[in-house]
This record gives sequence, structure tokens and C-alpha cells, in this order.
Amino acid sequence: MKFILMMNTMKADVTQGIMTWPKKDISAHIAFMMDLNKELKAAGELVSAEGLAFPDQAKLIRADKDGLPITDGVFPESKEFLAGFWILDVDTPERAFEIAARASAAPGKDGVPLNMPIEVRQVMSGPPKDF
Repeated sequence: MKFILMMNTMKADVTQGIMTWPKKDISAHIAFMMDLNKELKAAGELVSAEGLAFPDQAKLIRADKDGLPITDGVFPESKEFLAGFWILDVDTPERAFEIAARASAAPGKDGVPLNMPIEVRQVMSGPPKDF
């Protein structure tokens, strides 16, 4: 079963986020994430994992009546934003939940676990069989 784990953070303001932490805390956080990804890859459970740019670099795109892109944004005033994601291929939803809980507890400033929300959704392989 494939799942997407979406790491949301409450600090869309880059003046208060991870880049304001001491360098040793940023390094510990990154090392934790890299170790988690290596472990998941070695177990054959990691399909993909990526961090995302901050919201101040995001654009919301939609098509106009002629199919051409219309750009909205940026949205730095957001209270939370998607910081990164993992695509997993695991045997059970419970395993995805275990991994999400582990990622949630990544170390933050002064090594304190962040306990950030991780949204877990199954990745659907296609439309329902009725269609």
C-alpha cells in the first residue's frame, strides 16, 4: 500500500522558522531526516521524499479561459504550510502511522521534539473499479 506523509509546519514566517535556530540544531534536524530516509530506503519502504521551498516562493496557478496560466501568490501570511513529504510503500496503514509519528518527533531547537503534524493519506492507484 502506498501512502503520502505530508509534513506541515506552523511557521510560515521565515523569520521565525528553522532558519532562525542555532546551526547545531538545524544540523541535528537534517541529520535526523536523512537517517530516517536511509532507514526507510534500506527497508524498501521509501519511494520518494522531498523538502519543499518556503511559501514566500510559492505560486498558485490556474488556467484562464484560453488555458493559459494565471499566477496568484505568494502567500507568506499563511499560518501553516507543507514543508515536505514522503511517499511510502508499506504493508499496512499502521506502519505508515508509525513512520509518521517518528517523523513528527524530529528534533527541533535545543533538541526538543517538534511533534509537528504529519498528514497521512493513502495514494490511490487509480479510479474505483466501477469507473
